[in-house]
This record gives sequence, structure tokens and C-alpha cells, in this order.
Amino acid sequence: MATRKTAAKAKPNVSKEDLLQYYRDMLLIRRFEEKAGQLYGMGLIGGFCHLYIGQEAVVVGLEAAAKDGDKRITSYRDHGHMLACGMDPKGVMAELTGREGGYSKGKGGSMHMFSKEKDFYGGHGIVAAQVPLGAGLAFADKYKGNDNVTFTYFGDGAANQGQVYETYNMAELWNLPVVFVIENNQYAMGTSTQRSTHSPSYWERGAAYGIKGEEVDGMDVLAVKAAGEKAVAQCRAGKGPYILEVKTYRYRGHSMSDPAKYRTRDEVQKMREERDAIEHVRQMLLTGKHASEDDLKAIDKDIKNIVNESAEFAKESPEPALEELWTDIYADEIPQEAV
Repeated sequence: MATRKTAAKAKPNVSKEDLLQYYRDMLLIRRFEEKAGQLYGMGLIGGFCHLYIGQEAVVVGLEAAAKDGDKRITSYRDHGHMLACGMDPKGVMAELTGREGGYSKGKGGSMHMFSKEKDFYGGHGIVAAQVPLGAGLAFADKYKGNDNVTFTYFGDGAANQGQVYETYNMAELWNLPVVFVIENNQYAMGTSTQRSTHSPSYWERGAAYGIKGEEVDGMDVLAVKAAGEKAVAQCRAGKGPYILEVKTYRYRGHSMSDPAKYRTRDEVQKMREERDAIEHVRQMLLTGKHASEDDLKAIDKDIKNIVNESAEFAKESPEPALEELWTDIYADEIPQEAV
């Protein structure tokens, strides 16, 4: 049976070093996405571009609860997830711009970007398609007998898809080590959650399958970390899946082509001024005297340099050769560990 609890009441003690790292990680995602938006406007990124601005505390908080060997899989709003798990900003930006130096050699873009080294399995364009795949990744770890966990991210729009509930049923029946992370940013494309469901929450739907879960303040990185630690502890102990509904907010439109006329500017501005996740940590650092204004300015300057370097790397990297059309289609051999 699901139980309603809030992670905000159980924030962990956090060191100065950890708090500074969370600030850096969230700021890197924000500055990277701002640069990606600029490159899209310049015509250097084609197709769709879904920015993660506003939601940074979700992935940074959950990555703080992860360990080596844990896996993550998500939807098309995925640049933040890539950066949070340690993927190289240069490779990510090069892939977004369709260049040879990208993680998928410039052939995939944001929806087909993977990193086996960082256990990042996409980036998926079909709404909710990653949810059963995430359960499959968790099944593999259960089969191997390790204590790894898979973080399966999806949005409030995807939470209404039927395959999510088929996956819930199988995950609980098979006791899979998967954390289902619902990034509820209030809008599925342009439809408010108030218009798309009469359910008071999404995480409580897991009760029908016997899956525990909770709602989390997704604008508070420490609250997310605390909830993530609780969820992964259950999974590592062999007690099955867990659902986290992380209440967050995206500042930009659904994609770069979305004018977001379904909400007011005042609504967005109010969230930026009163609930911004990065500003929250910034104030904690300043009021706790863990960093000065000059220290934080230096961090921002360093992050901007990293992002600018990633953009220059992408611009200088060549487009993939025509021969690349015929590569990475079939596996040359079956990996021994898969036999």
C-alpha cells in the first residue's frame, strides 16, 4: 500500500563540499541548456530541442543518491540527465548539433543519445516507451544478482499511458529494483495536469499494484536526495520498485517551437522568483557562510567556460561522413556477457 510522506521533512545533513557540488551541477545544466537554446536559434541544432531549465534539482538530487553501476533512462527532455550522470558536455553538444564528435556520432540527436560507460540508456522520443525498457534494465540486474538500481524517468503526460501501468504490474510481480521517477512539471506539452487527470496525484496510482511511493518537492535538491536515498535503499534491499512523483516546473516551452501560450508570464516569473532550485542552494551557501558572492561568481564563470568550450567543440567537429549511414546498424558479435 502506498503511503503519503514528504521528503522535505527528512532532509539529510549536507557538507559544504556536497552543497557546492550540487550548485555546480545544477548551474552546469542551466547554462548548458541556455547555450543549446542559443544554438537552436542560430540554426545549428535541427529538429526538436527540449530544454530542462527549471528542473535541474531533480536529476542532481537523484544522482546524489546513486552509485556506480546504477542505470538511468528517460525521455527526450534528457540533456540534464546526461550532464548529471557525468557525460562530457562536449560530446552532448556535438550530438545535439549533429556532429561526428557526438555520443552517437552525430546521427541520433537528443532522442538517440547513449553512454554505456555512464549507464545512460536514452533519451526516447516515444512518450512512455522508456518505462518498460527501464524495467527491463532492472530485470537484468536482478537476474545478475547485483544490487544495482535503475532510475526510470518520465513526465506527467507519460504517466497517463497504458504501458506505464503494465510495467508497474510486472515490476511489482517480479520485485524489480527500479525507481519510477515521475517528473511532474505541471504541463504535458501544453495541457495542464488539472485538465488531463482527476487523480489527486500520480504516485498514488501505484497502490493498485502494491507499490510504495511519495510526493517530493522537486525544487529542493536536498529533499530530492533524501527521497532518492529512501527509494534506492528499498530497491537494494530486494523489496521491489518505488515511485517518486517529483513536483517540478519547466520555465521554457515544451520544446523550442512552443510559445507556451497556455500559461501566463506571471506564473513563470513567480516560480522563478520564489521557487528557483539553484537560487535556493545559492542562498543556503551564502547564509551558511559556505561561500561568498565572489566564490559563486567564480563558479559561474568556470561553468560558462565549460559550456562555451562545448559549443566551440561542436561547431568545429565535422558532420558525419556519408559512409556512417551504414554503420551501427547490426551488432558484429554478441557480447559474451549476454550469452
